Amino acid sequence: MTTLARFSALVYTLFVVEVLFVVAAAPGLVVLLLLAPDGRNVPLFVLCAVPLGPAASAAVYAVHRRGSDLADLHPARTFLRGYRLNVLGVLRVWLPALVVLAVLFVSLVNRTAAGVPGWWFWLLVVLASVILLWSVNAVVISSLYVFRASDVARLAAYFLAHRPGVALGTAGLLLSAGAITVLASEAFVLLPASLFIAALLLVCRPMCADIERRFVA
Repeated sequence: MTTLARFSALVYTLFVVEVLFVVAAAPGLVVLLLLAPDGRNVPLFVLCAVPLGPAASAAVYAVHRRGSDLADLHPARTFLRGYRLNVLGVLRVWLPALVVLAVLFVSLVNRTAAGVPGWWFWLLVVLASVILLWSVNAVVISSLYVFRASDVARLAAYFLAHRPGVALGTAGLLLSAGAITVLASEAFVLLPASLFIAALLLVCRPMCADIERRFVA
């Protein structure tokens, strides 16, 4: 019965978090689904991603603090509390990352017109991948812990180098989400968003353990 209760609590939490995540990210997602897949729309794509940062942060917060007791489950309340507590802190690291990614993506999609050499193209791809992985680390850290934005940025970079398994796991999750988006649509990738968050927390567990052991009193 205990195992069944825990599983039921997990399913309920993930369902509620999924719904609230979609609602919180809806302002950007609605516009995103209406945009044509054109390189000239890259700045708009990035702008549509702004609400995803706070929404993902609230989802991370809610899933991380989920309980197993069906009589004491409040995932909606926890999600909203996480959103309220983390929205400003997350935007301080999420917005700069989006700006850098926008510049890189514009260069990548216009590489032919700009005459970008092949080696420079792949350098930009690597740089964009690093920024994306850094931003995921930063969102997780700022969602679960109270640090200054500069400290979040340094910790996110530090763990990219010192916890390569976390970076590798995160890259796998992002590639899976990207593959679903390419093969299906942007809307379909939202369906397992809460499962993605739960998997991300599992991948980031070593990083979180290090932070709690070394940097949290």
